[in-house]
Amino acid sequence: MTIFFIFLSVIIVSLVSLVGVIYLALKPDTLKRVLFWLISFAAGTMLGGAFIHLLPELGGEEGISAMLSLSILGGIFIFFILEKIIHWRHCHLPTSKDHPHPLAYMNLVGDGLHNFLDGVIIAGAYFISPTAGMATTLAVIFHEIPQEIGDFSVLIYAGMTRGKALLFNLLSALIAVLGAGAAVWFYTFTQNFTTYITAFAVGGFIYIAVGDLLPELKKDARLSESLQQIFGIVLGIILMWLLVFLE
Repeated sequence: MTIFFIFLSVIIVSLVSLVGVIYLALKPDTLKRVLFWLISFAAGTMLGGAFIHLLPELGGEEGISAMLSLSILGGIFIFFILEKIIHWRHCHLPTSKDHPHPLAYMNLVGDGLHNFLDGVIIAGAYFISPTAGMATTLAVIFHEIPQEIGDFSVLIYAGMTRGKALLFNLLSALIAVLGAGAAVWFYTFTQNFTTYITAFAVGGFIYIAVGDLLPELKKDARLSESLQQIFGIVLGIILMWLLVFLE
């Protein structure tokens, strides 16, 4: 049953790539306001998922060991490498003359690797507990919504048709299924894999929230916008906290 929920969750996450059409439906100013709110909410869910669900599961009665701490740092470092070495910008704003994104196809490659890791992380969380899996899936979904809108805009800006951009975005997203399959395969050999991949997920969530999402929000310093962003972050954390009562 656990494996069923793993692949169901990963497929749902992959289908989120289709929300890119929102980029075409909304006016630029409206889209920007919606995206900043979504980014705020995503930052809250990722931080809440990491600190409320995953870290407590890792610590247990023995606490977090040095090896688990290294795995958390490894998660931060790997996501940093994705951005620096592969030249993939984990950005959540649509491409425009004022906000250019070069290397559209390289963006697809980097996004595919990121989606593979999402699949691994979701599977690892479900092996920890159903609630951890659900919390991780929701955190990934809310993060993917603004991310996929941004990715879709990159492909459109690069000259792709709407249909081709949606197809390529979906194919890149479905690589998460391969990541989940790899995680399930490794789990059959060693259950220690789950512990360390969860630690890796914590590092990844922290990096994405603090290294990508929060800096995007700092670009708009208006008081009214800042208050809405703070509300979105807190709301995301509250959602993750409410999931604790499902355990």
